[in-house]
Amino acid sequence: MIETTLTSASHRSASERIAAELRAAILAGEHPPGAWIRQADVAARYGASRLPVREALRMLESQGLTEYHPHKGARVPVLSLHEVDVAYQMRERLEPLALSESLAGLTHADLAALKDLQRRIELDDDLRDFIDLDREFHLLTYSRCTIDHLMATVHRLWNSTQPYRRLYVSSIAKPALWIIHAEHRLLIEALERRDPVDGERLLGGHIRRTRTELISRPDLFTSS
Repeated sequence: MIETTLTSASHRSASERIAAELRAAILAGEHPPGAWIRQADVAARYGASRLPVREALRMLESQGLTEYHPHKGARVPVLSLHEVDVAYQMRERLEPLALSESLAGLTHADLAALKDLQRRIELDDDLRDFIDLDREFHLLTYSRCTIDHLMATVHRLWNSTQPYRRLYVSSIAKPALWIIHAEHRLLIEALERRDPVDGERLLGGHIRRTRTELISRPDLFTSS
């Protein structure tokens, strides 16, 4: 019984490690939309049996990072322009709520961290880093929301649309990011005032503007 428990814990630990590394690779764009993730390849790469690999892929599927196809395996989801449009409309409605739920719990340290993240976003010349810093910025603003199923949905929407945000950001000139910087600074100011009305309004407009710009680029979806 003890041996079975230890084996189960070992598999779970291996699954979590593999899931974490695959998650980072997918979010970094190493596995683009449509890329197949073969169990045998993953098992060989990490020196693991197929059981923890299957569990890792199930974890990623629940997070919107992979999808399972019978008789084929797992792949990074491919979304149509309309599917991304709808996902962003969901974000426009859900993330202002998550922000409002988080607002009262944000600490002075959280706000200082947001300012530091925004400073790094504006100083970094690598547009590839922008995706990671921007994600960290927004998820920090929601970090004090205690409604688990709301945050699970928010994370899933961010995960499923990140490859398309990455394609979009990589196609624009760095000076064009000035409006994002301005919106971020206004959002921080609203959070410092503990103003949920302005915070929700600014965030909804920020997401909506990104949505309209993203879906105006159908070439990003055909290329993916």
